[in-house]
Amino acid sequence: MKLDTAEKSLQSVKPNLLFSSMENWQAIVATVTFISVIFLIMTEWLHLVIAAFLGALILVFTHIMTLNEAIGYISRSHATLGLFFGVMVLVRAFEPTKIFEYLGTQIVILAQGKGKRLLLAIVGITTPICAVLPNATTVMLLAPLLPPMAAEIGVDFVPLLILMVFVANSAGLLTLVGDPATFIVGDAVNISFVDYLLQLSFGGILAIGTILIMLPWLFPKTWRKELDNLEELPHPQINHPRILAVGALIVAFVLVFFVVGESLPIPISPATVALLGAALALLLAHHSNIDSVNNILRDVDWSTLIFFMCTFVLIGGLEKTGVIKGLSGVLAVILGKNIALGSLFLLFFVGLLSSVIPNIPLVVAMVPLLKQYVVNIGLAAPEVLDPNFQGQFPPVVLPLFYAMMFGATLGGNGTLVGASSNIVAAGVSELHGRRISFKTFLRYGIPVMAMQLLVAALYMTFRFLI
Repeated sequence: MKLDTAEKSLQSVKPNLLFSSMENWQAIVATVTFISVIFLIMTEWLHLVIAAFLGALILVFTHIMTLNEAIGYISRSHATLGLFFGVMVLVRAFEPTKIFEYLGTQIVILAQGKGKRLLLAIVGITTPICAVLPNATTVMLLAPLLPPMAAEIGVDFVPLLILMVFVANSAGLLTLVGDPATFIVGDAVNISFVDYLLQLSFGGILAIGTILIMLPWLFPKTWRKELDNLEELPHPQINHPRILAVGALIVAFVLVFFVVGESLPIPISPATVALLGAALALLLAHHSNIDSVNNILRDVDWSTLIFFMCTFVLIGGLEKTGVIKGLSGVLAVILGKNIALGSLFLLFFVGLLSSVIPNIPLVVAMVPLLKQYVVNIGLAAPEVLDPNFQGQFPPVVLPLFYAMMFGATLGGNGTLVGASSNIVAAGVSELHGRRISFKTFLRYGIPVMAMQLLVAALYMTFRFLI
């Protein structure tokens, strides 16, 4: 009888051991694949799209996940992809009107041909728009202005694009809706728009101020550049002004509903608004004969969209195999119950992670782990783990979530793959004949990220931890 019982126990243990070893093997493959993709992008041995595409397919071919599961991880971020595609089509549809060249010339004239004023103008224009629109959307709308502006003043447009990205990412901290990362974290802890303004917006102001102080050292050639004769500037004329006037109404419709759409009795998501705007722009371009639908869709930055899809699959592999959950356990061991130390650690840890992992999937993965952590250490009730929880979090744990928010947003300035707006800017640059290399972005990004994280640490300490 005892032998039978022992034999049955042994038989039950074997499948468990097999399942455990298979899980460990899958976790190793997912981790090695992800690290390899990041390494290939950093060293530029492969184009970032090819590296991410191959990495995602390796997870499918090694049965880490099925193709249906991979598509499921992509579909989780359908709103982000829809938003990007819609804005790309919208911007491209109005290129034949020459509006971007015209506006670029006007900005150079207003800056009186001085490089320092041009840099300050980029900060001044990007900051308020990013306070109400997602940063990647803002970059899509404004980036086409920069190549003609740079050509007219005689400077390289790549540093200007990188500056716009820094400002867009940093200004995303000004409001709850300015950056997907801030919105995801804010929504997770049920912070209101007004409470966010009162408690956290000053951190965004400090982040922008850090960039302003660093401008002369980051972009010395552009800062010192001056045009002697503004009359020699080309003065492009707007084509198809009537079509552009109708297009302006479409853009105004899109911008208004970006801001108010989700607060309507029947909510309309930004992705839906962007896609409707794109459809109207295609209709206008086609029936006015300023361009063909085929030409517009051919010029959409498909490489950026594919890169995001593959990144969501790679992060999904880490999530499915328990790698991310394992990191939360390590987090609990390291931090214990020291909220002050934990907040500062999270700020820099998430900041560094966000420099190599796009901040949207990183935050999506980190939020439930951080909730589980505060429950495990007894500082929050288990009810907060419910996705439908609408109550207030204990004030003592909120600095942890704020630190993650600052780290994810500002860490995105560190490398080319750190934030969605970085990838968008790289795509725009490539469409204009220049490729932003990982090393080029790194040269500007590391000092900006380091300074902003230090300033954010001081702000967090004096505002929430003392």
